[in-house]
Amino acid sequence: MSYKSFYVRNMLQKYGRQLVNARRLARFKRSLRASGVEDEVTISREAKRRELIEKVAREIIENLIIAGSDNPIVHDITARLAADVGEDLQFTYPPSEDDLQIFRKSDQGPIEITSQEKIRILNRLWQITLDKVNDTML
Repeated sequence: MSYKSFYVRNMLQKYGRQLVNARRLARFKRSLRASGVEDEVTISREAKRRELIEKVAREIIENLIIAGSDNPIVHDITARLAADVGEDLQFTYPPSEDDLQIFRKSDQGPIEITSQEKIRILNRLWQITLDKVNDTML
């Protein structure tokens, strides 16, 4: 029995999204357990805005950029990152690991970046995403 490549690719994409969502839920559950029950605190309007910007930026990075989205904001963020870094990058979560891997696209195929570069790139990605979300929010 033969299957069309579309069906296999579609199944693998859905499986990849499920893995990303499972990792996100696991991190969320860990953070809930670590925080415990918090008292209700009143914060300023600017602090609420900053908190919301960070939450949206985290969602964009964890879900849209890593999973690969056709969203124009994601394209703008990745284009700015590529311009800052000077090369196209590929973000992936391997099926059996919890750590994000970043690959540099080259003629020989994807090349994994070093841990120092990874930290620098993730920090820059975070700043670009925060700036973009802040600019687009009302």
